[in-house]
Amino acid sequence: MNKDSDRLGIMISEKRVKLHVFEPTGRRIWTVVGKGGEHWVDPEADFCSCHAFYFGQSNGKASCYHSDLVSLAIREDRFETIVFSDEEFSDFLSGLISDL
Repeated sequence: MNKDSDRLGIMISEKRVKLHVFEPTGRRIWTVVGKGGEHWVDPEADFCSCHAFYFGQSNGKASCYHSDLVSLAIREDRFETIVFSDEEFSDFLSGLISDL
């Protein structure tokens, strides 16, 4: 394993990857808890809310380590699932946006 793979493995074992599921609709939001706060990741759209992703995209970089971490966590089925009600969706999104 290389240094980046080791770091991703440690972060997965620390349960930093979260899948937030809102019921009954089944809406899903992925987040990664990092040193700089919590970042929203959309693996299907290849998007992360972190600064490194934004600036990396403008420099031709394909992803950030948060995106890589979510992809790995999904492949290994090693993430924490947190269930909310749909009534909490708006407040949850407001919290994510305010952290940006």
